[in-house]
Amino acid sequence: MGAYYDEIEIEDMAWDAEKRVYHYPCPCGDRFEISRSQLKNYEDVATCPSCSLIIRVIYDPLDFEDEPSDDEEEEEEEEEEEESESDDEQFVDALEKLSIEEKEPVLVAATA
Repeated sequence: MGAYYDEIEIEDMAWDAEKRVYHYPCPCGDRFEISRSQLKNYEDVATCPSCSLIIRVIYDPLDFEDEPSDDEEEEEEEEEEEESESDDEQFVDALEKLSIEEKEPVLVAATA
């Protein structure tokens, strides 16, 4: 691979949870990107999708050794969504079973 534009520590990069990548500003105006799965696979080159520049990411591969793959993370998110939906369903069921009865108030004596 060609020469690196720069060497950047992972701590100086920002995590984008939506795109699921670490990113760092590129001089072209876009940003260098590298995913956790790439880091887990000992890849240390972040690329810019808009130009040919690349940077070397300095990080400890052991920090990403236990990272779940992107597929596993997506499955976990789907399971969490399903669980929250079932909680909503249980709430609706509870409301359907709710009944309000009018009863005479009960007088309770309390002694001090």
